[in-house]
Amino acid sequence: MSLATRAVELLARIPPAQTRAVIVRRDVEVVMGDGVILLADLYQASGYHGQPVVVMRSPYGRTGVWALGARVFAERGYQVLLQSCRGTGGSGGDFNAYRHEVEDGLTTLAWMEGQSWFPGKVALFGPSYLGIVQWAIATNPPATVRAMAAPISSARVRAFTYPGGAFSLDSTLAWLALLAHQRRTGGPDLRGMIEARRRMRRGFAALPLSTADVTVTGEHVAFYQDWLARMDDDAFWAPVEFDRHLPSLTVPVTMVTGWYDMFLPAQLADYQSLVGAGRDVQLTIGPWKHTDPGAAGESLRDSLDWFGKHLHGRDSGAPRARVRLHVGGASRWIEVDAWPPPARTVRWRLQPRGRLHPGTPEASTPDRYRYDPSDPTPSVGGTLLARSGGPRDNRALERRSDVLVYTSAALVRDLGVIGPIQAELYVRSSLEHTDFFVRLCDVAPSGASRNICDGLLRLTPSAWRPGSDGVAMVEVQLWPAAHVFRRGHRMRVQVSSGAHPRFARNLGGGESLASATTMHPADQEVWHDPDHPSAIVLPIRDAW
Repeated sequence: MSLATRAVELLARIPPAQTRAVIVRRDVEVVMGDGVILLADLYQASGYHGQPVVVMRSPYGRTGVWALGARVFAERGYQVLLQSCRGTGGSGGDFNAYRHEVEDGLTTLAWMEGQSWFPGKVALFGPSYLGIVQWAIATNPPATVRAMAAPISSARVRAFTYPGGAFSLDSTLAWLALLAHQRRTGGPDLRGMIEARRRMRRGFAALPLSTADVTVTGEHVAFYQDWLARMDDDAFWAPVEFDRHLPSLTVPVTMVTGWYDMFLPAQLADYQSLVGAGRDVQLTIGPWKHTDPGAAGESLRDSLDWFGKHLHGRDSGAPRARVRLHVGGASRWIEVDAWPPPARTVRWRLQPRGRLHPGTPEASTPDRYRYDPSDPTPSVGGTLLARSGGPRDNRALERRSDVLVYTSAALVRDLGVIGPIQAELYVRSSLEHTDFFVRLCDVAPSGASRNICDGLLRLTPSAWRPGSDGVAMVEVQLWPAAHVFRRGHRMRVQVSSGAHPRFARNLGGGESLASATTMHPADQEVWHDPDHPSAIVLPIRDAW
């Protein structure tokens, strides 16, 4: 393992180990309030003397990258308790996503306080679900918790489950498949990997969606069924809406995320809640998607600095601003004092004949397309859990008849965009239940069209506010961005009505997400005239 941690040290550019001699106590039992026993591994440097404890609570087992991460911290002056969440990794009970993490996390911290090796100082660490369990603990953390590092995660569970009001199908099914794999013993063979991909493709196509869990994993997943059926059930979601407690959280928090991470908008909302409450919090946003090794390396570096400061009182070197951002297009990092930073708002309006520029559009007829859920507009790159996420060339997608494309002239100077982005679309549809998806792309001189950010809005009858002509203005919130469109490049806006399987396709009939099977094609209109000036709203920063 020391060779592996040496590799991490080199690749992640973290400080050198203080020791390579680490003792691991396996399968430490922690009894929960209802008698269920959770198992943990305790990492301690040989001859340790009261080092602070880093707690990692995971549903993904206690081997592989999680064991490697625990050892990295243990080699650098920490004890580490790596615990398997309820119903996973040998721990007792049944896994019910998010539902037991408050009680189990707080019970584990209380148990630690009675151990002879406990020094009275705790840090919480881990990405994704390991970050969500931190937000659960943060509902009422004991005073012993001195710091949190919660990369690529959010306290807003419902928000990232239903982005834009649609169901996050691809990432959810991919996650169910990962959890199912964790429960199996032995590594997958080639035949098993091929079959898993086939099952995933069948799961994406499954109707009704209530059958997709069995298609992908071979078993019924109760919490998946709840997510399909109870999107609007506030009482169901209230116990896991951990963001309600953010204003009262006093634990210093560091956040790392990526421009293509599925949690990004929810995580930025968490950040702004903490800043608004005057809390000690910092933020780093890099050019990463959820599973990017670069995000993992940055998370380790960032956490070690943060824990050194708040648990050891160490100065990490040159001070940094509260917010550190990677700027796409320019391929450089900047530091700013706030998110979002100051910017001026400019509307680039959709124009007839597929043009895009800031001027008022001329009188014109709307552009039209048909969205057919039996041949749904596919997702290309973007905020996927899979490796296929991130920026991708969109030219093949843009040739589809159900995708409208609006492109600027070649820019005569660099144009910098930084902050939240939204689209204002004037639309009319043959259906009251429909979606609109908007994507912003950077078109290189070669013609390659790469996605910068995007977003989807699911419309229901109550969301429409049409005028006398039946045209309604809708606002689609895109993922935020920090990007420079270089001179000679062009901006491009796509408008469509889906990105499947990233978002569950809208079948158009308003039936239950869980049980709907009947498909209704939607005839869509996007208007762009002086009375209906559809636009993408960009935060422009003139000085970088």
